[in-house]
Amino acid sequence: MDFTLFIPLLLGWLSGWLVNYLADVLPFIHKFSRPVCLTCQTKFGWSDYLLFRNCTNCGKRRSARTLIVQAVMTVAPVLIWIFPGQTLPFPLAFILLVYLAVVLVIDLEHRLILHPVSIAGAVLGLGIGIFLRGTQSIGYGIISTLLGGAAGFGIMLVFYFIGELFVKRMSKKRGLPADEVALGFGDVNLSGILGLLLGWRAIFACLFFAILGGGLVSLIIILGMLIAKKYKAFTAIPYAPFLILSAIYFLFL
Repeated sequence: MDFTLFIPLLLGWLSGWLVNYLADVLPFIHKFSRPVCLTCQTKFGWSDYLLFRNCTNCGKRRSARTLIVQAVMTVAPVLIWIFPGQTLPFPLAFILLVYLAVVLVIDLEHRLILHPVSIAGAVLGLGIGIFLRGTQSIGYGIISTLLGGAAGFGIMLVFYFIGELFVKRMSKKRGLPADEVALGFGDVNLSGILGLLLGWRAIFACLFFAILGGGLVSLIIILGMLIAKKYKAFTAIPYAPFLILSAIYFLFL
């Protein structure tokens, strides 16, 4: 048995705690503090929280997401350890995995990418991007990385404004308030971060597959709602998961 596997296994278990904690705290409190029960607002004791116990006040069970995230984040670093990619060393790949997991979980649950999370991602993306493309010269690494970030941000910014115009036009036509957005600005920021990571060449392919995947899933959801006769105009879906899964393919696979 390879006992070195305990290193990524332990790191993965700890990262599962971290991702769950950040997903439980940041969308509601926007700062680091003790997590609370979403039903009765009672603060968890740290031992109860880390051991996945129910709320001591109302008995509310922890969400299924908690255990799913813990399981996935425990296994994923082991897979990266066993099957290392061609670009990122394990420490950088692990840190990036944790960051992307935080963004994905929060966006899935709240359709929200917080600005502090985007700022942290920009710093991380800039550092990793320069590392990946700085083998020839540091100047080339910086320029290529910044061009990738600008391309990712700029492309999705265009889609953001197109979506804004489309929603306003359709809302006016239907006589309904425009209370939904076609694309959140957090997705624009995330695309810029992924551009920093991937560089200006790969970000085009990454966005293409993300847009294609998001479109296909949206079509399936719309067809499902039509069949169930529960169609609702402007139903929003979280877009960050498609961006992240596409980036993971290019970065790790």
